[in-house]
Amino acid sequence: MAEPIEWLADGAPYNPRFGDRYRSEAGLAQARGVFLQGCGLPQAWAGRAHWTILETGFGLGLNFLVAWAAWRSDPQRPARLHFVSVEAYPASADDLRRSAHAFPELQPLADELAAQCWGLRPGVHRLRLDRGRVLLTLAIGEAQPMLRELVCPADSVFLDGFSPACNPGIWSLDTLKAVARCCRAGTRLATWTIARAVRDSLAQCGFTVQRVAGVPPKRDRLEASYAPAWTPRQRPQPWHDDDALPAVPGHCTVLGAGLAGASVARQLAERGWQVQVLDAGQAPAAGASGLPVGLFSPHDAANDTLPTQLSRAGARCTADLLQALLQADSDYALSGVLERRMRGARTPTAPGDAFSAAADAAQLQAAGLPADAPAQWHAVAGWVRPARLVQALLAHPAIRFRGGCRTTTVQATPQGWSLRDADGRELHSTPLLVVTAGIGSAALLELDALQNVRGQVSLGPCPPALPLPAMPVNGHGHFIPAVPGAQGPLWLSGSSFERGDTATDLRETDQRYNLERLQALLPATAQAIAQGPAPAAWAGVRCASPDRLPLAGPWAPGLWVLTALGARGLTLAPLAAELLAARLHGEPLPLPARLVAALDPRRLRTA
Repeated sequence: MAEPIEWLADGAPYNPRFGDRYRSEAGLAQARGVFLQGCGLPQAWAGRAHWTILETGFGLGLNFLVAWAAWRSDPQRPARLHFVSVEAYPASADDLRRSAHAFPELQPLADELAAQCWGLRPGVHRLRLDRGRVLLTLAIGEAQPMLRELVCPADSVFLDGFSPACNPGIWSLDTLKAVARCCRAGTRLATWTIARAVRDSLAQCGFTVQRVAGVPPKRDRLEASYAPAWTPRQRPQPWHDDDALPAVPGHCTVLGAGLAGASVARQLAERGWQVQVLDAGQAPAAGASGLPVGLFSPHDAANDTLPTQLSRAGARCTADLLQALLQADSDYALSGVLERRMRGARTPTAPGDAFSAAADAAQLQAAGLPADAPAQWHAVAGWVRPARLVQALLAHPAIRFRGGCRTTTVQATPQGWSLRDADGRELHSTPLLVVTAGIGSAALLELDALQNVRGQVSLGPCPPALPLPAMPVNGHGHFIPAVPGAQGPLWLSGSSFERGDTATDLRETDQRYNLERLQALLPATAQAIAQGPAPAAWAGVRCASPDRLPLAGPWAPGLWVLTALGARGLTLAPLAAELLAARLHGEPLPLPARLVAALDPRRLRTA
């Protein structure tokens, strides 16, 4: 639930919980004079590939909007601006817009921000703005624990919570220690308060602090620089990025031209790499990513587990990407997905929001389901043609595709990695290699724990008499209605799930299996299909890990991995690729530390 805000007679926003205004009467001047100027911006970021600002207290987003506007107007700006902010009590999108009314020059940016401020449950959320060049990471929760969840090497720090008298926790020594753990030598910090306790705590955390002239009506403010007299002890992490020092873009190779490979290639190309994509197929999406149409959707469980948190973050990322690259209603549809829960399944305990909520009577009726059917409505979900997404991702001037490369081994060399065929002949060499080879990844990485999973979908035309739900329905199997086709709308249903099977022949047994599951999911639709002509089919083989989580991260020096996406490639591949690229470049990560550790591929070495 959004934080209630009162609007005072002078138009200022006021927070009853803390008994304090969100900003002073000189709000815009303070944002520019205290925070930007106090951190030496925009001059300090000139010529940098990316810049990261860490903020305590997002509030109504004024500091973010001012930093974003400064970045847009600076010809020397970095290619990518990261703004990472913690906020325990997020405001509503409407209040964000209303707050910006006082600053007309910021209103267009505030409108773009507000359009993405939905589904802000406790946790870490990545919002992609300005065509993905401005990345806002919101950590929703109390400052100290959320800061410990962030992986955020900060270049600048804005301390801007409610006053120390009203909200002492956000200024506490423990919170400032958590801030310091995100800093490097020379990170500059700025704040409007000159409270003695804050100055002393900052000094104790390794900052050199100076009191300087403030922005009227305040007489003073603080500027600080992180320069500890000791060698800071690194916070223990469940992974080690010794092999992953921030990389300098050059030439690299992605092995695999499916959804995972195309997503990684695009992320690296946008960071300045020249990317060679190799695949055994003659064209991209020759393997499991050749699925005619698939679903992307978050998943809510009875307990808010790591996989459910990952799926929500992934669905948001995929939805952003589709809207940026593809044609709506032809290549994809952000239609929402109804997830039917079979009798006896546990109901999610998380409250409904703009992401997911209990299905209402109208949605159940539109799906052709009984009014008492237990179901969950996922608004940030829909269908997509994977091959078209792969093509769009690879359509970048810094990406080159080369097919017919049947790589069977990869070998470390003094210069990087050598890719060789079955006869030992070198096909390619590269200083940086990312393996995204799906079911081929196990042999290349000598990782027996990965599993092959065969899946077959059924598909057919949608005649007028066929009873169709108004949206895709998921559950024990799935059904996608009315996908545009060359000869008219199509339906798709499936898929089978056969571990250890790598064959892609089409099987009548799988067709019957899909129809049986559809009978439980949508009985009327299944009955009508059974009485019509035999449907067509498509089969592919996916790669999965023992814990059903992807592998995304470094495997060895110069060798990175993105694989084992299982049946959730459309939901997880773009987010996992963004995570991999962010780790490679020392950027803030789009996921909390616990999830980063859960996806690290090296976890399987000790499994």
